[in-house]
Amino acid sequence: MDSEELRPSRRSVLGIFAGLCTVAAAPVYAKAPGFLRRSGDVRRISMYSQRTGEAIDTVYYADGRYIKEVMKEVSYFMRDWRQNAVREYDPRNLDILAASQGLLETNEPYLMISGYRTPQTNRMLRGAAKNSYHMRAMAADIRLRSRSINQIAGAAKACNGGGVGTYGRSNFVHMDCGPIRTWRG
Repeated sequence: MDSEELRPSRRSVLGIFAGLCTVAAAPVYAKAPGFLRRSGDVRRISMYSQRTGEAIDTVYYADGRYIKEVMKEVSYFMRDWRQNAVREYDPRNLDILAASQGLLETNEPYLMISGYRTPQTNRMLRGAAKNSYHMRAMAADIRLRSRSINQIAGAAKACNGGGVGTYGRSNFVHMDCGPIRTWRG
């Protein structure tokens, strides 16, 4: 993927701003678990990667649709940095991450530890699930400095959107958009 493919077009940027203006008067349901069920018209995600030094703080959904150019940027950000491999990231998991961040009432960006993983990278990692949702670009391991892993996991569970794993020794939370389940690692 080259930098031209990742750069948003003028039309997409104008569309984002038009969508933001349209929704400005809409009621806010930031604390409602129903956020994932289309109760909000603008969705934003904020993350940084300690591994690559990259950060993303962007509106990825507005005016009733995912913004294609931004989703490409998100997919690149969530790439397997060990293999420099990109796979289209599942927007459902982005919704879970964003809704959880909103429920936690913080503007602090997530520290993204792991997003998409190639099978090769997944095999390298001790303790990684053999059929990990990371290999399907449907999972993320994250943490926040300002919130405990139990608080983060609680917000993710409230979204009722997928798997939530709490890893106390490594201090991170796994969120995926697979079947609803919970575990401790």
